[in-house]
Amino acid sequence: MSISREFLVPRSQACPSSNDTLFDGRLICRQSVDGYRFSVDAVLAAHFAAPRAGERLLDLGCGCGVIGLILAHRHAHIAVVSLELQEELAALTEENSRLNGFGDRLRVVRGDVRTVGEVLPPESVDWVVCNPPYGRPDSGRVNQDRQAARARHEVSGTLADFVRAAAFCVRNRGRVVFVYPARRCNTLLQALHTHRLTPKRLQPVYSYPGTDNARLVLVEAMKNGGEQIDILSPFYLYERKNGEYTPAMLALYREDPCWPR
Repeated sequence: MSISREFLVPRSQACPSSNDTLFDGRLICRQSVDGYRFSVDAVLAAHFAAPRAGERLLDLGCGCGVIGLILAHRHAHIAVVSLELQEELAALTEENSRLNGFGDRLRVVRGDVRTVGEVLPPESVDWVVCNPPYGRPDSGRVNQDRQAARARHEVSGTLADFVRAAAFCVRNRGRVVFVYPARRCNTLLQALHTHRLTPKRLQPVYSYPGTDNARLVLVEAMKNGGEQIDILSPFYLYERKNGEYTPAMLALYREDPCWPR
């Protein structure tokens, strides 16, 4: 896959940040002190993907790069491209790749999902993983921090833009993973079908046992795939209301597991 050097991010642009770690300190993720910081959504999405050795994966709208970092850490023989519009976050992802010694296995490209063809070739990756912004700018409160607002709200791209970009970049029969609020699952599924991305696995994610409604959905879809879909058993984040993480959730932070398939 060829990427023009003008779109690669210089390492000197990183914003003020703090160091956090995953996997008992084996993976470093430097994050903005005051701006965007990753959430559990990104951790779930990263573990839901299952690339094979030799495959290429795109982290679409990568923020500080945590999805690509987790995947590069867990899968030593894949190549990751992390695409980010905001200069400060793209530089932070580049710095995170350097801190973890990923070298050329994780490349950072600055670009806009709405014009992704200007920076990435079509059908050039085997996987796309995406934790898109889902806050609507015309409803509710928009984060006052510019960096966080653009990362969490549909200011610089709608869900349709992210799905369209994923469909453009993934190869035929390749796979995409999206994490999205469960209450807007229909919107996600419709967007995927519009761009010939057929859902193959759907994972409802609940806050804790006994809650009526899922909090998130993880969806894996295949480009030009068949109609069969697997609906997985509920995944719980917490053992109870105001409780601790479940063992399954803790494992995502500590043990590098593969998601049950």
